[in-house]
Amino acid sequence: MVKSTGVRCDTARLRTVALIGIDGSGKTTQAHRLAEALTGAGYPATYHRNAGGRRWLGRVASRLGRPDAQGLLGRDGMLVLESVLRWLAIAMALLGNLLTGRVAVMDRYAACQYASLQAHGGRRWERLVRAAYRLFPRPQVTFLLTVDPAEAYRRIERRGTDHESLGYLTAADLAYRTLPEYPTFVLVDGNRPADEVAREIRGHLAGWLTAGDGPAGCGPVVRSEARLAGPAWDLIPVQARP
Repeated sequence: MVKSTGVRCDTARLRTVALIGIDGSGKTTQAHRLAEALTGAGYPATYHRNAGGRRWLGRVASRLGRPDAQGLLGRDGMLVLESVLRWLAIAMALLGNLLTGRVAVMDRYAACQYASLQAHGGRRWERLVRAAYRLFPRPQVTFLLTVDPAEAYRRIERRGTDHESLGYLTAADLAYRTLPEYPTFVLVDGNRPADEVAREIRGHLAGWLTAGDGPAGCGPVVRSEARLAGPAWDLIPVQARP
């Protein structure tokens, strides 16, 4: 079940959708699927992976004999660099979609950085980071994929490309739930199979998309569940990526 506590606007064209959540919640899989499904339904969309570089830096740290990125740069150094890299990624994504007019499907957004700061004990940087990220507009819809930290841990271990401790995942889950932005998120139960989660997300977005105008204009809004329930939505293949 999707729980929406945010405000829905049936007159504005959909421009930006963000998927957020702890590592292992399925946000990358769902962001890929959503971008492809929107494009297939006639609403050109672009997927953006707004990573903070922690995984890449972790591989560099490993080559240099350090346990992880934090071991290489220190906690504060890693959090500052992560904040900068994610800021640049989001800025480039927004600029690109402003120029092309495509829907931006954001895999991670500003809230992810706020949660990372809190979960890693970097609250001292939060006010500065929020000031920098305030430049970015709030996505029209932000989906928070909620998942039990133990299940997220199992998923991460199965994919075998990185590692997160259960303690950190639990702290990150709490951080998302205590953000001041939390009431504006659309909560999606990410413990379920990917197909079920994708259908819930598409069902919520159907009310944002017009039946006749497409992404190029904004006219009278007609709820378009019937159009979006067709093959363009339902036959998108699963692309489970880390």
